[in-house]
Amino acid sequence: MNDPELVIKLVVLTFYVGILFFIGILASRRIKGMSDYYVGGKNMGFLAVAFSARATGESGWLLIGLTGMGAIAGYSGYWVVLGELLGVFVSWQFMAKRFKKLSDQYNAITIPDYLEAHFKSSTNTLRIVAASALVIFVIIYVASQMDVTGIAFESMLNIDYRVGAIIGFFIVLIYIFIGGFVAAVWSDMFQGILMFFGLVLLPIVVWFSMDHGAGITAGLNAIDPTLTQVLGRSDNGWLNLFTILGFSMIGLGFLGSPQVYVRFMSIKSEKEIDKGKWVALLFTLFTDAAAVTIGILARIYFTQKGQDPEVILGTGGENVLSLVTNEFLPTILVAIFIAIVLSAIMSTIDSLLILASSAITRDFYQKIFRPDLKDQDLTKVSRLVTIGMALMALGIAILLYYLYPDRKIFWIMIFGWSGIAATFCPVIILSLFWKGFSEKGAIASMITGFFSIIFFKFVVSNMEGVGDYFVELDVLAPSFLMAMIFGFIVSKVSPPKMNTIETVEKIDK
Repeated sequence: MNDPELVIKLVVLTFYVGILFFIGILASRRIKGMSDYYVGGKNMGFLAVAFSARATGESGWLLIGLTGMGAIAGYSGYWVVLGELLGVFVSWQFMAKRFKKLSDQYNAITIPDYLEAHFKSSTNTLRIVAASALVIFVIIYVASQMDVTGIAFESMLNIDYRVGAIIGFFIVLIYIFIGGFVAAVWSDMFQGILMFFGLVLLPIVVWFSMDHGAGITAGLNAIDPTLTQVLGRSDNGWLNLFTILGFSMIGLGFLGSPQVYVRFMSIKSEKEIDKGKWVALLFTLFTDAAAVTIGILARIYFTQKGQDPEVILGTGGENVLSLVTNEFLPTILVAIFIAIVLSAIMSTIDSLLILASSAITRDFYQKIFRPDLKDQDLTKVSRLVTIGMALMALGIAILLYYLYPDRKIFWIMIFGWSGIAATFCPVIILSLFWKGFSEKGAIASMITGFFSIIFFKFVVSNMEGVGDYFVELDVLAPSFLMAMIFGFIVSKVSPPKMNTIETVEKIDK
C-alpha cells in the first residue's frame, strides 16, 4: 500500500468504524428483551431520537442524491427543501404526540402491533398485510443502500464495488447485532452530527474558494438560463407544476413511515417530542439547503473550469459530491467526508434491518405461529433474522450490479422509500385523526398504496400523453392519494367497531 492518501483515508475510516463498534458494545448493556432490542425500552432521549429520525429519513439521498439534484435542477431544487421541511414539521407538530400516546396505550413495539391493537383486530389479516409490505419494500430499500455503499467505496476509495458492499454489510450488521435498536439510534446520532456539520460547512468552503464573478445567478444563466427558474425549467406550465409537486411531495414520506415512527414509539415521553421537534427542523433546513447549494456551486465551478458536463453530472448527479470534496478539501477531510457518506447510508440500513427483523420475528413468528413464546426468548431469533434479511439485501445489491451495470443508483432507493411511505403513511394519518377509519379500510389502504406504486411506475409513467407528467410527479404523491381515497371509501362501506371510535375520542379529549 504505497498511496499515502489511501492510507490516510483507510485510517480515518477504521477509526470511524471503531466508534460504531464501541457504540454497539455500550448499547448491548441495555438489551434485556424484545422491547429493548426493537424500541430501546421506550426510554430514548429527544436528541438521540431527533438525530436518528432525520438521519434515517434522509439516507444517502441527502448527500449524493440531493447534491446531484441541485446541480441538475438549479434553483428549482429548493422545492425539495421546502417539501421535506413541511413534512418534518407536520409529523413532529401534529402527529408524533398522538402516535406516542396511542402506541404506549397499546403497549406496541412495532407498527403492525399498533395497527392491530388500534382496530381491535380479531384476525391476523391486518398484521400479515402490514408485515408483508414492510419486509418486501424494506429489503428493496436496504438493497439500494448497500448498492450505494459499494459505489461509494469504488468512487471514493478505488475499492472494488463488491468488496465495498460486503465491508459496509459487515460494519452495520456487527453493531446492530450487538446492540439492536439502541445501537442504531446512538450511532444515528453520531452519524447525524457528522452529516450536519459536513454538509453545512462544505458550501462555505466552496464559496470562499470560488471566483465569484457576477454571482451565482449569472453563473447559472451562463450555463443554462432555465437553471435559475424557480418555478420549473420547461416551457410547458403544466409540466413545471408536476415537477414542483414531485419535488415538494417527497416530504409526504415523513408522515407515518415505520422506520421514522418507530422512533416516536421509543422516545421516553411526550415532552421530549417538543424538544426534538426543533432539532429535527433545524437539521432538515440546514442540511437540505446546504446539499442543494453544494450542487449549484459545483455546477458553476466545474463548468467554468471547462469540465465535461457528463463528468460533472454522471447519470444522476452522483459525481458531484466526490468532485467537490476532492477539489476543495485536504486528504484527511476527504476521508472524513467518505465517513459522512457512509454514515448517511448506514444510518438508514441499520434502522431498516431492525424494522424488517421485527416484522418477521414478532409479527409473523411470535404473534401468528408461536404466541406461547415470551419476548425475552426471541432476542436470539431477532438477531438471526436480522442477519438473514441483511444477506438477502446484499444478494439483491450484487445481482443488480451484474444485471444492470448502467442503472441509476437512486431509482431503486426512491422506489423502496415511496413504497413504504405510500403503504403506511395514509393508514397512520387516518388512524390518528379519523374515528371513522376501520380495519377493512386500513387493509384496503395498504394494499392500494402498495400496488399503486407499481402501477404508476411501470404503467402510467409509460402512457403516451400523460406519462411525462407522472415521470416528473413521481410515484409517491398519486399512490399516497389513491391509498387515502380507498381507505376512506372502504371505511364508509364497512364502518369501524365502536371501541375503536371510543379510543380515538379519548385521545382527542
